[in-house]
Amino acid sequence: MTMLLAPLALSFMQVASAAPAAPLPDLTLEQSGALRCSVAFGLVHKAQRAGEDGAAGYPVMAERGQEFFVRTTARLMDELGADRRTIMGLVMREHTALAETPEQLDEVMPACLMLLDAAGL
Repeated sequence: MTMLLAPLALSFMQVASAAPAAPLPDLTLEQSGALRCSVAFGLVHKAQRAGEDGAAGYPVMAERGQEFFVRTTARLMDELGADRRTIMGLVMREHTALAETPEQLDEVMPACLMLLDAAGL
């Protein structure tokens, strides 16, 4: 998670620790893609802050990536009728999937950058 997303993630994690995890809902292709991109932007921002060479080739993700994350998670809460615990579970699942395979991040970023531009961010 990025430093900018940390307060939001902390809030989600506090709620998540208060009750047992329920099964995660199925997402539409559009929802899944937006969530994956939200997490990808956070990972790129984290790499940019750490000065990793591979991340320098991407646009700065600090503000734009955070705004995309906030909009996406809010939309998912509305569309799914989900609570913060469920959304955090979805975020953590995507984070684990992308963080385990760094080359997958490079594969998704071109489409994610188009999605970011299409969102007007």
